[in-house]
Order: sequence, then structure tokens, then C-alpha cells
Amino acid sequence: MGDTISMEQAALLMEAARAAANHAYVPYSHFPVGAALLTMDDSIITGANVENASYPLSVCAERVTIGTAAAAGHRHIKAIAVTAPRVPVVTPCGGCRQVINEFRMPGGTVFVILEGADEPEITTIDDLLPRSFGPRDLE
Repeated sequence: MGDTISMEQAALLMEAARAAANHAYVPYSHFPVGAALLTMDDSIITGANVENASYPLSVCAERVTIGTAAAAGHRHIKAIAVTAPRVPVVTPCGGCRQVINEFRMPGGTVFVILEGADEPEITTIDDLLPRSFGPRDLE
């Protein structure tokens, strides 16, 4: 995959994100979120949000997923799908957008897949986080 992601890949990632949401630890908000990302070697890694009684220590599904990928040695991601079964569509929060941006290929983008009315909606981190600050800005 180069500059695009196919609808089939997007649907596969969304399906994995939906399955991941079933594993969310959300005893306080009861708002499960699942995420699935596609690595540069086409591996799929999933995660779900994890809450904590000390609320600020809770972690979003996107950051759990990216952290799992990074811990496995992945430094760049092609795409990430995000879903929350209790609402029609959810997008990554501002903090997660910044973390997604951190793991983009230099000069590339990360596709962000959201729930759509009939099929997944594909956007990019560039659309969700315009004029972003990232690793290249520190060089």
C-alpha cells in the first residue's frame, strides 16, 4: 500500500477495531472504544481503552494500540481504525491525534478509518490534525 488504503483494508481494520472494543475495561464510563492499526509490514494490532479509578490515568484505545505496536518494534503505521459501539461515529481525541502523528512515515500520512453510514469512512491524520507538530520539527 502506498498513498492509499483500499476499502477492503479499511473494512478489515474496522472489523478488528469492533472486536477489540469488546475487551475495553470501562467500569466507570461504560463507553468502550476499540482501535486497530495496520503496520508497515501489514500486521494488524488491536487495543481498547483502559480506565482507572484515578480518572486521569485512563488510556484511550488508540494510545493502547500504538503503544502495543511500538513495544513490538513498529515505528511507523499505515492506518488506524477507531470505533465506539455506543455512538454512530467517534474520532480520536486531540491527544490521540498527536500520538498518531508521531508514528507517521516521514513525508507520508496515516489513514484514519471511522465508522460510516454504509461503509468505513477514510480520512487522514493531516485532515484531523492540520499544521501538526511532530518529530521532524525537532530536527
